[in-house]
Amino acid sequence: MKAVVIGTGMMGPGIAMTLTLGGVEAVILGRTAASAEAGLGAARKQLALLSAHDLVTAEQAAFSSAHLRAAAAFETEVANADLVIESGPEDLSFKQQLFERLDGLTGGILTSNTSGLSITAIAERCARPERVMTTHFWNPPHLMPLVEIVMGARTSLVLAEQVRDLLTACGKVPVVVKKDTPGQLGNRMHMALIREAAHIVSEGIADASEVDLAARMSFGLRLPMYGLLEHMDIVGLDMSMGILEYVASDLYNGVEAPARYKELVAGGDLGAKTGRGFYDWSLKSPDEARARRDGFVLEMLKWRRGVRS
Repeated sequence: MKAVVIGTGMMGPGIAMTLTLGGVEAVILGRTAASAEAGLGAARKQLALLSAHDLVTAEQAAFSSAHLRAAAAFETEVANADLVIESGPEDLSFKQQLFERLDGLTGGILTSNTSGLSITAIAERCARPERVMTTHFWNPPHLMPLVEIVMGARTSLVLAEQVRDLLTACGKVPVVVKKDTPGQLGNRMHMALIREAAHIVSEGIADASEVDLAARMSFGLRLPMYGLLEHMDIVGLDMSMGILEYVASDLYNGVEAPARYKELVAGGDLGAKTGRGFYDWSLKSPDEARARRDGFVLEMLKWRRGVRS
């Protein structure tokens, strides 16, 4: 099987490398040969990281090295692909034009890594929308297990299940999302948490650092092995519903970002990239924060797969 991953930025290389771990020949397709080679270099570094932590076998690493390549010949590569995964800018018009072009080049399955755009809308210009779906890999894709397979209004369930089986063979944990809704599945829950966290800061209930600490040291700590609805069932729906109804009226239910969020953006405080957001990033390192995140995820993956240090 041959897969083409369009995009050499943050997500594309990791997606392509992941596919090779399931025995797929994968091509990282860039606008230029140089950008494609840069993407290939990033993918190889990610493979080396997984190898160093014993998260891939020697056979998988060898197969990936031999069957992962870079290219810039768009039409040639796409024409021979069984699966195309697009990982480009979050721009609906761009994606619609791209998928219309892909639809005429190959008979393979077409997917987008979009984290929020409607896959039904993306497939609007395709003659065969039944083979179009979302495969939303979570960031960073070489580490995060979840992939959301979102079905559009005309996506074939049979094809969605085929993609699910393929991603499972590649070591991912795919979920099929049956309705094409804003935010898909994971981001809907994530955004609900984010807006409530920002609201708490806006209301002066707690500082940003205390909000994050509370999340990390309570429900966040158990979520990898203990789901939200599972917890509700275990504590009892009668009790949990009482708590929910008591708290619900005081939760943030606005249809726009909470006040503090809007104030920061309006003031040009956009987070780590500008030096200040909810945190003062002159006092913190974003690289250290990402390393802390990735280190924890690596340890969780090793635990899940029974790797002993």
